[in-house]
Amino acid sequence: MMSLIIMMKKNLAWLVCGVSLIASQYTYAAESVTIFAASSLTNAVTELSERYQQQSDVNSRLSFASSSALARQISQGAPADIYISANVKWMDYLQTQQVIENESRKPLLKNSLVMVAPLSYPKDTVTPSASWNLAAALMDTRMAVGDPNHVPAGRYAKQALENLGIWQAAKSHLARANNVRSALVLVERGESNLGVVYKTDAKISNKVKIVAELPDSSHTPIRYPMAIVKGKATPAVQDYYVFLQSEEAKTVFEKYGFEVVSAN
Repeated sequence: MMSLIIMMKKNLAWLVCGVSLIASQYTYAAESVTIFAASSLTNAVTELSERYQQQSDVNSRLSFASSSALARQISQGAPADIYISANVKWMDYLQTQQVIENESRKPLLKNSLVMVAPLSYPKDTVTPSASWNLAAALMDTRMAVGDPNHVPAGRYAKQALENLGIWQAAKSHLARANNVRSALVLVERGESNLGVVYKTDAKISNKVKIVAELPDSSHTPIRYPMAIVKGKATPAVQDYYVFLQSEEAKTVFEKYGFEVVSAN
C-alpha cells in the first residue's frame, strides 16, 4: 500500500509539472506579437520591437520582405498579427481577400525616392532627364531597383523614370531586386553604379550617397498603411498596434527618415 501511495504522489508531481509547462508555453505564445513589415522598415521596426519588449515583456516576431510577398503569405494563412505595407495596393488586396480587420486599417507613414551611387562614384549629383545619357552614367553596370513587377519601390521607381522620360532607356539596363534592401546592397557593393531606393534606405547606409532626389510629383505618393490581421485582435496585438502610433514610435520612425501621418 505504501509503495502505491508513493507511486501516486510521483505521478501527481509529474502531472503538475506537465500542466505548468503547458501553461508557461501558452503564456509565452499569448505574449508574442508577429509583425509582417515591408523590408524598408527593418531598422525602425526592429528598434521599436526592442523598446516595446523592454516595456511590456511582449516578444515581437518580425518578418521583413517585399510588401507583395508578405501580403501573399498572409492571404495564404501565414501567422501574422499586424501587417505594415509600403504600398496601398497590397493592403487593398488583403482587404479584398477579407483577411484584415477593416476598422484597424490606418495610414502610418510617408516616404520618398532617391537615386543613390557608391561613395566612389565620380559624380556627387546627377540630373535624371530625357536627355541624360544613362548608359554612360551607369559605367558598364545596371541600375538597381526593386522589381517593378512585384516590389512597391520598383513600381514607384518605374513611375518616376517614366515621368522623367528615362524609362525607355532604363528598362534594358535594370538590375531587378526582390526587395528594396537588396537593390541598396547592389549599390553598396558597387555592382550597380546607380540605384533607386527609398530615402530612408539611403539614410541608413554609410556606403552610398544620394546623387538625386526624385520629385514626389513623378510618382504615386508613397504611403505605408498598417492593419491587424483578421481574427488576431488580441489584447497584446491591440496594445502593440497602439504603440506603433505613439509619440515614442513617431520619434523612432522620424529618426530613420520616415514622415509620420498625423492621426485624423
